[in-house]
Amino acid sequence: MYYLIILVLLFLAELFYFRIADKCNIIDKPNERSSHTRITLRGGGIIFYFGVLAYFLTSHFEYPWFMLALTLITFISFVDDIRSTSQILRLVFHFSAMALMFYQWGLFSLPWWTLFVALIVCTGIINAYNFMDGINGITGGYSLVVLVALAYINEAVVSFVEQDFILTVLCSVVVFNFFNFRKRAKCFAGDVGSVCIAFVLLFFIGKLVIRTEDFSWIILLAVYGVDSVLTIIHRLMLHENIGLPHRKHLYQIMANELKIPHVVVSSVYMLVQVLVIIGYFLFQDNGYWYMGGAILLLSVIYILFMKRYFHLHKIKSLNS
Repeated sequence: MYYLIILVLLFLAELFYFRIADKCNIIDKPNERSSHTRITLRGGGIIFYFGVLAYFLTSHFEYPWFMLALTLITFISFVDDIRSTSQILRLVFHFSAMALMFYQWGLFSLPWWTLFVALIVCTGIINAYNFMDGINGITGGYSLVVLVALAYINEAVVSFVEQDFILTVLCSVVVFNFFNFRKRAKCFAGDVGSVCIAFVLLFFIGKLVIRTEDFSWIILLAVYGVDSVLTIIHRLMLHENIGLPHRKHLYQIMANELKIPHVVVSSVYMLVQVLVIIGYFLFQDNGYWYMGGAILLLSVIYILFMKRYFHLHKIKSLNS
């Protein structure tokens, strides 16, 4: 009954946000780098924050430092959705949020260089998750896969966080997918959504890594990780400014150049991540070896795909 109530409340909250976004003109207009063609409401991913808030309020204010951190990073991301903010200001909020999350994790007893490495890794993951939010269904669908896997791990493998926390966030993702995982999305996640859910997943995976002292759990984000890292390397090889928007991710080539429907592309990413996770469970005793092999295989697939289809992007760019 608890989860049914949460689902209904989050559904109503999303509808209420749509009214606000419509009145305040919080919209995403298509441009030459967009993968969509219709004006669509932006910021629907704020529902992820409401999901965490619902758990926080019903759990006697558990994880207060994480909640404060999430509030900071959600706030600056939402502001950035409405009006562009400076990169320095965003970094101040992001670093402050991550410092609070590290404190919630209990990392401040570790050497300073460990915290520095963790800061770089966490910043990279959050930005990668944000970069990958470019077509209907991909953020919500991929997050759904990761959360279901985390719920299973928490229940059947090792307990690292309250199960209600994961399932409440899962409810918010289900609500978002109802409006976004479709041919004509009612809303986009926006920076507020992609950054918020990335931060939440990072908190869960961080708790899991700390609990098990096993870094191979990062395999839960392998598909996004490979696409993001190799696309950055590709753009550096092309002497591009990696801070500028682009349409060179593998999923963007699939959606824009190959004209594969967004929900199909998103489903492919979900399915591949599911297969990677299942394989990890089967070979968990050799987790690091499996992770290395999986990343290598995904990298080979990425490279072969780009060798076969990237010329279509170049042709389209020359014609536009």
